[in-house]
Amino acid sequence: MSASTIGRGVARPMVSVVIPTHNRRGFLATTIRSVLWQRDVEFEAIVVDDGSTDGSAQMLAGIGDRRVRIVRNEPAKGVSAARNRGLDEARGEWVAFLDDDDVWAPDKLVRQLTAAAEAGATWAYAGTVKIDSASRIVGGTPPPPPRAVMNRLPRWSIVPGGCSGVIAARAAVVSVGGFDDRFVNLADWDLWSRLASTGAPGCAGRPLVGYRLHIQQASLDVDLILREAALLETKIGTTLDRGALQHYLAHKCLLAGNRGRAVEHFLRAAAAGEVQSVTAAVWSLVRERIGSGSTPRSRRSDHGAAWRSEAASWLAGLGRAADPAR
Repeated sequence: MSASTIGRGVARPMVSVVIPTHNRRGFLATTIRSVLWQRDVEFEAIVVDDGSTDGSAQMLAGIGDRRVRIVRNEPAKGVSAARNRGLDEARGEWVAFLDDDDVWAPDKLVRQLTAAAEAGATWAYAGTVKIDSASRIVGGTPPPPPRAVMNRLPRWSIVPGGCSGVIAARAAVVSVGGFDDRFVNLADWDLWSRLASTGAPGCAGRPLVGYRLHIQQASLDVDLILREAALLETKIGTTLDRGALQHYLAHKCLLAGNRGRAVEHFLRAAAAGEVQSVTAAVWSLVRERIGSGSTPRSRRSDHGAAWRSEAASWLAGLGRAADPAR
């Protein structure tokens, strides 16, 4: 894609990638590596160091790539404020947000730009696989179609990948007010609900995002999520899908190792109408508990297996790529 040049020979990017970070040095280098291997698109990466104290600043200083710019908040102002700082710094026509523990396929940006153009949309999402701290795939299915996304917003967000899964026209994000810094966990859902006022999104349906699940995630704070859900209901003036919310909270409790509270949220989800999905989740846990050999999973029933295998290929390549800071 073409690019014009401003100041010091730096190309004007088509996409500005905003990476807010706070004390995630262990994942951050891999995250940045997954941006630098994007192909067929001019981009800049804006890393907003939100008051890190773990040596992230020193690691970032060692990146010798002119496409990467680093700004710092001191003291830390929170992830939504950091994203807005990056949005203010962005020079691209499009902006993509990437959490500091997630990763992208090398064709993520160009596929989303194509999807947005084909749909005449101001924003587009991508397919997402779930990965663990060692970048092993632990889940993921093909993304829902845009019509389903629009039908569920604003009562529930089924946009996969959180902030890491969406690209949007910068002007559109600015026009709807950017991120609301009162939110941490549900900031993306809030923004997608407002972006939906600009029209339906496009969808790049391949597995292009690796959404990392690990014990250090802020989203494991279940009580904070519930407070934010109440705030979101007040803000948008509607009742959220409580069954889906309780099911989501149950999985967060499982990830945090709190099985007792997970059961509590599963029961609440079932009472709110999520019986089928809760049954499937509980049966999966039972299989895990008693051993997969006793209840083998038919390959034919795993409709996402072949789809996820595409991500396995690029994740392996990312693991072999050189670190951006030497």
